Amino acid sequence: MDLDTFFVSVERLMDSRLNGKPILIGGTGDRGVVAACSYETRKFGVHSAMPMRMARSLCPEAIIIRGNSANYSKYSNLVTDVIKEEVPVYEKTSVDEFYVDLTGMDRFFGNFKFSSELRDRVISETGLPISFGLSLNKTVSKVATGEAKPNNKIFVQKGLERPFLAPLSVRKIPMVGEKTYQTLRNLGVRRIHTLQEMPLEMMQSVMGKHGAVIWHKAQGVDQSPVVPYQERKSISTERTFAKDTIDVVKLEGIIVAMTENLLISCVVGISLLLVLLLKSGIQTLIPIRFRRVYHIQRQITFSFLKSRSFFKNSLNVDYSFVWWVFVSPI
Repeated sequence: MDLDTFFVSVERLMDSRLNGKPILIGGTGDRGVVAACSYETRKFGVHSAMPMRMARSLCPEAIIIRGNSANYSKYSNLVTDVIKEEVPVYEKTSVDEFYVDLTGMDRFFGNFKFSSELRDRVISETGLPISFGLSLNKTVSKVATGEAKPNNKIFVQKGLERPFLAPLSVRKIPMVGEKTYQTLRNLGVRRIHTLQEMPLEMMQSVMGKHGAVIWHKAQGVDQSPVVPYQERKSISTERTFAKDTIDVVKLEGIIVAMTENLLISCVVGISLLLVLLLKSGIQTLIPIRFRRVYHIQRQITFSFLKSRSFFKNSLNVDYSFVWWVFVSPI
């Protein structure tokens, strides 16, 4: 299930005057990037991740909105609550995308009927348009969802996965990014049908294990399960300057501030774990990894629970480094 042009839809819920108008959401400066765009702008060639300056030149009449992450999180959680109440297992892969496992439910409900009713409930309770693709696996369902948009649904029945995928561009296959797409085009592969007819060994010889995975996806085969929870691997932050700068002092201060904010985010996320560890008198070592491309040194002391403190840390920041945070009872 995928919420259609989610950021744009939320903005239109907040302000109905935006309905039917071309909308761009993202950084408003010349170096800003389009985070989301309405369907009205796409006919001019605008797409997500495009530089805002280029998007404005393609669609000068577009309304540019900086966006509000708090509102987007709020509505994403509303949709999540609806899905959580209705289905036994779901996986939230992003703020606006969900996988739902309905295995076994066809004994009691028609899966397509159930999915349609779930979609109707999301729309009625949140006001947000949402599309879904129903099939035997995650790959076909994701592709079907994309084909169902805007605000529609597709059911790919068992045994029809290959013919459903065959006429589509190989770019539609999950995992096929721009680089992989160019590699496939160089092989003369533009449609999934061509990939389906290729020997598996050829894809493996050209692209290794990655090629084998793509080949199986093209056949409509995907054994990956719906995972209710995935551990977050990393956190990051970034800053785009309106103009180039060679002010080293300014850059150092900004990088230190960004690093501190990342650490604070980590502390907030693991605060409950630390409370339990500190109360039990256990000494622990928590590695927090950051990636940086600038050399700085900094000592920082963070207080925690008033009676505990993090040891001072000297940071030697290179292309990658480990910031060791020690927690020790008094």
